[in-house]
Amino acid sequence: MVAVSRSGGHTFRKGNVEAIRLLAGLGVEGDAHLGVTVQHRSRVAADPTQPNLRQVHLIHAELHRELAAAGFRVAPGELGENVTTRGIDLLGLPTGTLLHLGPEAVVEVTGLRNPCPQINTFRAGLLKEVVGRDEAGNVVRKAGIMGVVRTGGEIRPGDRVRVELPAPPHRPLERV
Repeated sequence: MVAVSRSGGHTFRKGNVEAIRLLAGLGVEGDAHLGVTVQHRSRVAADPTQPNLRQVHLIHAELHRELAAAGFRVAPGELGENVTTRGIDLLGLPTGTLLHLGPEAVVEVTGLRNPCPQINTFRAGLLKEVVGRDEAGNVVRKAGIMGVVRTGGEIRPGDRVRVELPAPPHRPLERV
């Protein structure tokens, strides 16, 4: 892990911290998105009883490098992620993958983050860099993945991430 971040308010960016505690079935202690049911404001407005499939947001540090090459300087936590990883193809993981974070915590991958126009408020033009289309016209979302906490624990930068794939057949990630 490169960085861990949280924000107690519904802010776009999350501040980097020394460590975060993941709480089973809830999310990141002290983060605005902590909860069994949805906490994202637009989703609460639509149906506050929906399960919270977005308890933890993870982004690969390689995206930050890609954005820098396109002229956008973005640091860990600035896209709202709780966990920044390096060397793991997060976007290529199947639904249901278990990510063992640090010595204890386990997060189950639920799907892709659906980037919203608020990203352009943070940096004008950034949305087109994190969502686009492939040659076949399919939407490609690059703003990270979401997950739910299956086993709690404290995690910090430098902790190891171990990937445990689900039994086949694998289901590709969809937006959540």
